[in-house]
Parts: sequence; structure tokens; C-alpha cells
Amino acid sequence: MASDSDRAPASAIAVYSGGLDSTVMLSSMLDRGIEVKGALSIDYGQKHRKELEAASEICRELGIHHRVADLRGMSRLFGASGLTDAETDVPEGHYEEESMKQTVVPNRNMILISVATAWAITKEAEAVAYAAHSGDHAIYPDCREAFASALDDAIRLCDWSAVWLYRPFVDWDKQRIAEEGARLAAPLSKTWSCYKGGDLHCGRCGTCIERREAFYLAQVEDPTRYAGGAPSVETLVSQDWRLNDV
Repeated sequence: MASDSDRAPASAIAVYSGGLDSTVMLSSMLDRGIEVKGALSIDYGQKHRKELEAASEICRELGIHHRVADLRGMSRLFGASGLTDAETDVPEGHYEEESMKQTVVPNRNMILISVATAWAITKEAEAVAYAAHSGDHAIYPDCREAFASALDDAIRLCDWSAVWLYRPFVDWDKQRIAEEGARLAAPLSKTWSCYKGGDLHCGRCGTCIERREAFYLAQVEDPTRYAGGAPSVETLVSQDWRLNDV
């Protein structure tokens, strides 16, 4: 069997957040001729609910069937994650800092992929696609290739019709994803990354800084509107993408 980086499914259900990575993945799948039978977003009680609005708008633009699975009742099971717990702040700073572990939602990817697998079976799709990339591995255990490989084995066995896990970006970094998004003219300006849940990207949380760094390194114009308190890219570059005031 060819490796997942060497082949693409004929059809798939995409796990879709409305963020940069999964939007570029959708655009890439369409470019490769993969039939996207649906894009699934999960409402798990996240503070940054604007990603669900972004996902819906982008899917309308791309002509992709979009569904949202309501799993808000599970948020009480996730403990003190900064993404779901009202009493826990979303930390600021670079993704590689220890504080970013506060943004871990326990077993999130297994939950998302499991729900998407059920829909893929119903829609007779060959695969489930998700956009984890190499930069996620340092902080999110369920973005590691070892995890994805084990989950791939499991979902192939969960039904009489085998579904496999398509993960085209697992060996890519965020810079390469931004470059690919620009090449494909993906709707990057409509994507949402910020974990804070405000009206604009804060420009200071880990996912905002990662986003800004990716556009900068890719030499792709960043179309994002950031809040007034966000440091300039020049400041972030001079500080090696760290926030000195954190």
C-alpha cells in the first residue's frame, strides 16, 4: 500500500475548523480532484466560535456541503482547557512555550475524527481528511504521526467498509502550508485562527503568532485584521517570535 503522502483518496469527508491549515487542505483536495463529500466542523464549546462561522462561509464559497456536529455537552469533560473553560485564560506567546499546554483539549482529534468517520461511512466516502502538520506535534500529542497511524488502523476496522485517514500535511510545516494556500488562491482572508474568541484576531496567542510567522516566512501577504494591542511583525521578528511582555 502506498504511504498517505504518496496517494490521495477518490473521495473524503474533511475535518474542518475554518482555520488556515484545514482551508488550504480543502483547496488542495479540490485541486487534486478529490471528491469532498462534506466538511465537518465540531462545536465542542470552544471560546473561539468564530471559526465555525468562518467554516460555514468558506464552504459556501467553495461549494462544499458543510455540517456542524453539536458536542457542546462534552465541554464539561475537558477540564481546565483554555479553549473551553471559562475560568482558564488562553495563554499568550509562542506555541513552543510550556504555557501553551493550557490550550490542549484532551483527545480532541480522536473525537473529531471519530465523528467524521461515522459521516464518511454514511456518505460512502473513502477517507477522512485532517490537516495536522509537523508544527503541531510539539504541543499537541494527538497531532503526532504515531497517533494518526494508530487511529488510521482503528477506523479501517470500525465498519465493513474500510475508511482510512488522509493526512496530507503531517510532514509539512506552517510556512509550506501558507505557500500552498497562496499558490492555490485559497480564501485565506476568511480563515480564523485566534483562540481568544474576540471580534478580531488578537495577534498575541500561540495560534495567532504561529499564523503571523507562517505568512512572514512564506513571503505571503497576511490578510488578517489584528486587534489594536497586537505587536507588529517587525517586533515579533526582533524577539524571535516571542512576547517579551508575557
